[in-house]
Amino acid sequence: MRTNIFVCLLTSLLLTVGGCQKRATTQPSSDSRVTASPAPTNQQSGEAKFDVCGLIKSEEIEAIQGSPIKETKSSGRSDRAFHTSQCFYTASEFSRSVSLSVTQSDPDSHTKRSPKDFWRETFGRYAEAEKERPGDQEKKESLIEQRRGKGEEEKSIPPKKIDGIGDEAYWTANRVGGALYVLKKDAFIRISLGGPDTAETKIDKSKKLAQKAVDRL
Repeated sequence: MRTNIFVCLLTSLLLTVGGCQKRATTQPSSDSRVTASPAPTNQQSGEAKFDVCGLIKSEEIEAIQGSPIKETKSSGRSDRAFHTSQCFYTASEFSRSVSLSVTQSDPDSHTKRSPKDFWRETFGRYAEAEKERPGDQEKKESLIEQRRGKGEEEKSIPPKKIDGIGDEAYWTANRVGGALYVLKKDAFIRISLGGPDTAETKIDKSKKLAQKAVDRL
């Protein structure tokens, strides 16, 4: 009798584990209805919550980057409280490709945390730095240049506040260029573009493209 009960329990446990594994590896198909971008689009695993590639048209990127867009690929991922939808615009001259992502609250998450909260935690401490006197800012930039000369990590470079777009925006520099983050209502976007342009030119280009995305968000 005890043997029969044990076998039944073991069988039930195996069926439960198998069902959980199947649910974990099956991707949702709700965004198979995503509208294709002007360039050929490959949807990855059906995870993007919306037509993120439609926020910036391929021809708009071509006009700014100077290289035709061969294809766009959208994807998405959830991380605790947030869901990030991403589009990668592959340029014919690959170094001029563009990456766009949109981070929003994940409706399926039990942790109700707003992207605004994350934004304040990430960029809030730099708001006071923007109130420094011009001379102080020049000293800081000089120190940054000295660190670069010594080969210190790029992470020591503070984000640069960008005016005139969204509710708030910052440019973060890195070894390959940088990325522009723009807060708009209850979401924020990140745009990064390649190419040999200077940082100031990339900021200007990123701002123009980000404005198009913000207007359609």
